[in-house]
Amino acid sequence: MSTAPVITIFVRHAAECKYAGDEFCKRCNCRKHLRWSQNGTQYRRMAGTRSWAEAEEKKRELEDQLAGRDPSPDRASNVHGIRESIDLFLTDKKVQGVTAGVIKKYTLELARLRDYCERNGAYTVRGITRELLTGFCATWETFYPSSYTRSKVRERLRSFLRYCYEAQWLPRVPSLPKVKVDEPPTMPLTDEEYKRLLDALYVANPRRWDGKKSTQGLSATMRERLHALLQLIRWSGLAIRDAVTLERAEIQHDAKGKLYRVTTSRQKTGTHVSVPIPADVAKELLAITNDNPRYLFWTGESGETIAKTWANRYIRPLFEAAKIPCDGHMLSHRLRDTFAVDLLVKGVSLEEVSKLLGHESIRTTEKHYAKWVKGRQDRLDNAVTGTWSV
Repeated sequence: MSTAPVITIFVRHAAECKYAGDEFCKRCNCRKHLRWSQNGTQYRRMAGTRSWAEAEEKKRELEDQLAGRDPSPDRASNVHGIRESIDLFLTDKKVQGVTAGVIKKYTLELARLRDYCERNGAYTVRGITRELLTGFCATWETFYPSSYTRSKVRERLRSFLRYCYEAQWLPRVPSLPKVKVDEPPTMPLTDEEYKRLLDALYVANPRRWDGKKSTQGLSATMRERLHALLQLIRWSGLAIRDAVTLERAEIQHDAKGKLYRVTTSRQKTGTHVSVPIPADVAKELLAITNDNPRYLFWTGESGETIAKTWANRYIRPLFEAAKIPCDGHMLSHRLRDTFAVDLLVKGVSLEEVSKLLGHESIRTTEKHYAKWVKGRQDRLDNAVTGTWSV
């Protein structure tokens, strides 16, 4: 069984208390607190009482929690503090090759979980209950106004809880409140819409591409680069962050088979992807010029904001110029959707499309694209109509 840290009761005296200066005085009516150290970190919390006897009871309850003394003795020897568990989880993500930007999100969000748990008296993973998580999720609107963002935070929190379960620090994965996304989902472009999008590059646009008013359009060089980027996302299915930071060396050519392919790892998950692309698209990409010869589009700086810069400064104005509805965010994702849906309606399996998109789980692919799977609705229709003649 785990050994609980030594917990000390101490008093924070009121200014007028005659026992001020003696933090272990048991006779006064000042507020009692608890103090202990674990894994190199010192903790303090209010006992929630002015009685020394009641503080002793709080101390014993906390010792039981930290030592794992509860009705599940088979798990008592595997008690982990929340802070320690978060550190191990983040290390695991780094080993997987998850990018610094995603690690940063995990770090911030799990720090908020840790602080919330400690404010509510939970210091071990097994103290994370469904009720505690409900209260924590109720604070999210303050930090994440977008329902879409909250749904992503929920996915990352669930990933941490599942890690704790698989490490046998939790007997089960606690349920999390579902987040209803009230933002419209992205949809694939039709062939006609995609053509309009490309054509809009060469039409004078009163909204300049940095968001200001001007009669100037894009420079010839920028038109070529943006045209190549649109083609890359449409025919490879890369997310915009992966596309704008793609290295030239990641476009590979099999001279024997005359096949070009994009071979890279997703920055969001570290998942490897290898996608064949049309030869004319590959040649267009390799022909564009860039100040940094290592990359196709990126300068190698401002990695955290590069995707947003391209999306807001170029992609959104382009959709507006093409008169394509651009409600919501992640407009570039419509190109990724176009790639995925084009494959599905032509009979490529959901499993194979999931691999090409670099999804960690086929459930993610099914969630977004199940309705486009060729033959699924046909089978459902046949199942229903087949009963009519019975």
